[in-house]
Amino acid sequence: MKLNTLLLSVIGFLLYGHIFSQELPPIESYGPKNYDADNQNWDISQADNKYVYIANNRGLLEYNGSDWNVYTTPNKTLMRSVNVVGERIYTGCYMEFGYWIKDNFGTLNYFSLSSKIDEIIEDEEFWKIASIKHWVIFQSLDRIYIYDSINDTFNIIEPESTIVKMYVIENEVFFQVFDKGIFKIENGVANLVIDNTEIVNSRVVNMFRFENNYLILTSRKGFYNYSNAGIAKWNIAYDDELKNMTIYSAKMLEDQTILLGTISNGLVALNYKGEFKYHINQSKGLQNNTVLTIEEDVDENLWLGLDNGLNFIKSNSPYRIYYDYSGKLGAVYASIVFKNHIYIGTNQGLFYKKLDSDDDYELISNTNGQVWSLTEINDELFCGHDSGAFVIRNIDEAYMIPGTQGTWDFKPLNDEANLILQGNYDGLNVLEKNESQWVLRNKIIGFDISSRYLELINDNTVFVSHEYKGVFKIKLDSSWSKAINVEKESHLEKGLNSSLTKYKGMVYYANQKGVFRFNANKSEFVQDSVLSDFYNDGSYVSGKLIPDNTGKLWNFSKYNLSYFDFETFGNKPELFRISLAKQQTNSMNGYENITHLLNQEYLIGTSNGYMIADFSKIDNNDSYQISINEVQAGKLDSELKKIILDEQAEFHNKTNNIFFKFSIPEYYRYSEKRFQYLLEGYNTDWSDWTTNTSQFYENLPSGDYTFRVKGKIGQIETKNEASYKFTIAKPWYLTDLFISIYIISGLILLLIVHLIYRTYYRKQRKKLLIRTQKDIELKELENKQQLMTFKNEKLNQDIENKNRELAISTMSLIKKNEFLNNIKEELNKKNQNNNLNPIIKIIDKNLNNTNDWELFEEAFNNADKDFLKKVKSKHPALTHNDLRLCAYLRLNLSSKEIAPLLNISTRSVEVKRYRLRKKMELEHETSLTDYILQL
Repeated sequence: MKLNTLLLSVIGFLLYGHIFSQELPPIESYGPKNYDADNQNWDISQADNKYVYIANNRGLLEYNGSDWNVYTTPNKTLMRSVNVVGERIYTGCYMEFGYWIKDNFGTLNYFSLSSKIDEIIEDEEFWKIASIKHWVIFQSLDRIYIYDSINDTFNIIEPESTIVKMYVIENEVFFQVFDKGIFKIENGVANLVIDNTEIVNSRVVNMFRFENNYLILTSRKGFYNYSNAGIAKWNIAYDDELKNMTIYSAKMLEDQTILLGTISNGLVALNYKGEFKYHINQSKGLQNNTVLTIEEDVDENLWLGLDNGLNFIKSNSPYRIYYDYSGKLGAVYASIVFKNHIYIGTNQGLFYKKLDSDDDYELISNTNGQVWSLTEINDELFCGHDSGAFVIRNIDEAYMIPGTQGTWDFKPLNDEANLILQGNYDGLNVLEKNESQWVLRNKIIGFDISSRYLELINDNTVFVSHEYKGVFKIKLDSSWSKAINVEKESHLEKGLNSSLTKYKGMVYYANQKGVFRFNANKSEFVQDSVLSDFYNDGSYVSGKLIPDNTGKLWNFSKYNLSYFDFETFGNKPELFRISLAKQQTNSMNGYENITHLLNQEYLIGTSNGYMIADFSKIDNNDSYQISINEVQAGKLDSELKKIILDEQAEFHNKTNNIFFKFSIPEYYRYSEKRFQYLLEGYNTDWSDWTTNTSQFYENLPSGDYTFRVKGKIGQIETKNEASYKFTIAKPWYLTDLFISIYIISGLILLLIVHLIYRTYYRKQRKKLLIRTQKDIELKELENKQQLMTFKNEKLNQDIENKNRELAISTMSLIKKNEFLNNIKEELNKKNQNNNLNPIIKIIDKNLNNTNDWELFEEAFNNADKDFLKKVKSKHPALTHNDLRLCAYLRLNLSSKEIAPLLNISTRSVEVKRYRLRKKMELEHETSLTDYILQL
């Protein structure tokens, strides 16, 4: 019978009839690719600063919420156990155990404790580490080592057989020995306390305090209750399921939930009464079905060490997630609470279950395919479907209205109880209720644009929004049969993921520019400054506005889920932001949906299921801490080195490339971490918010700096700012010593320059005086020369005048003698009787007038006074007539011109010239005239 039931359930599941509806807390997965180590993780512990440490096959993993660090075991073996006690991280591996301490650089350094023991057993591995007060207890399969951290001494307990496991309950230490039973350590001695056959023959996974007794969990036989009265089986309803599981690890949480980690069935949670709470396996979010270790951190979150990776479970999260890894439910596009049932419309169909129950979701017949909307009108539920319009009857029946095509949404017509306006793929239809059946009454003529968003106002006017075409205002006739007028709202920008919504009687249009309200008086959309605050932080991803049945108006943005509540004190709208990023809700852009369930619980559709949000559990007063984990510095293009964190550092001027790593040790993936930083001394403004967990500054100039960083998770900022001060030294040539040397050298240089310049200017002044004196003397000389020039010019002028006079007088003599000779010749021609001889004598007398020569000689000497003396001194044999001829030749007169002056013929002049050459003893080729002119 059970087999048949199981087969039917499986078949129903495969045929989409039932969908397992268990909602689980958020689960985060970390694999070897995340932490860069091996698959298996054997033990987990958390430090006071919330850092998480994991014993991995490769070594010790450290996780601060942002970065993973891997520290290999000292002997390169598998690490089996880890336990953080104060500042020490104790670890155990093969043939080695000890502790790690973080140095000033933020790096863990290992210190061996096993080396202080004379000898450990061959092949000994340390599987468990516990601490009680100042004792740290290391458990291998052969021994238990009790380490006194104050006295640095050991007490060793070595049982007769193999140790199965050690259990610490409050300040009591128990351990199971194979084939012997359970022992308790008291005053450093192991005493057998349980030797019951059921226990001896079972592997005890863990022991818990249970009321005033102990609860013993075995790997295959379930639970046993141990008290002073003895051992008794703890019979619970889940016993049958436990018999089919092999339990490897277990943990009792602070709320007394008992977690069971299995070999092949994942994680099972039972309450304190042994009742089933939930079961998480690989098909529901775990990376692996083998749970090797379970740890509850200080925030009551769960860490699971698996055979392949790690899982973090936010067990106290206000969110419960339905993970549809199988794809049976699909992406949720709409949801509604109707008649005490939850209906979910997905891309796979319409599903339902009873509200506030653990029932499975069931698929309503004939609704396979894409569901777009769920709308309650007049106590009836309508489903907008890719196939058409459905009406839901009797909770689980879907009736498709004949003739309807792909349907987006439904709106009741004003004051028409039996009429509904249907928005479909190619316009608008009117549905009518005819007796008890809904039928397609008519298609509205004149408008055939896809109508996903539609809203009505009172005067037969419909608004339709199409994200690619814009917003249309459609005036319908009184019979709702055709569009009388269609106008496009031109001043409204069309936009991706824009929407149209009616809220509190007002029609709103929302896009990336803000939220716009239709003003009936102006007959236009105006921006609503209050609702536009949804997007005032630049985080717009969708304009879809979702009113709920509690009066809230919701919107999804990049970093928050936000809502306006108009029911607050004073009836003033108030904006509330919930730190739930769009990336975390994973809802379809433009198809976001949220539905109120009960109290403060809401269902939010996602692309692979849904989440249940209980906003009463959201604590906005969480105080988060941020810390700087690592500082590195180095020269450009060289490897950076870690720097001490707890003191101010001073770097060489070339070590001016600084790298910072910071984190918030919170592991809640449904609230995105963002950071903001400032480097004082370099920047004046904080950076933009970023998800980066590191910052690198290159080639910083010398100076004093303070790096400050703060963070926030969602809208909650960290309660502290982490900071790090450092100095980049000046280069040697800019140090104070060299600056002093520069100043002194500069002053000396200035003094030297001053002296040089003063000496220079003195010399220059002296040179200037000398030059001025010379210039004056030169000026005087120039003046004298000028005066002499003037005198010479005057003398030259006089000479020229004399020469002119000489030339004039000479020419006068020539003319006169020529004239007299002409007269004489004429007279001689007519002097036949010698009657004219007296006149001729007078003429001859005038031709040979000595006075003429004397006048000529005086004028010639005035013009060339030294010539005749020079000729006479050079040629003493020359006669007076020779000198006279020389004077005429000096004037460059021709023989013809000279003849009248000497009153001889031209022939006679040539003879005289010949004789003169002889007397002067001139060479034949030497010109007489040239010679005389050159004297």
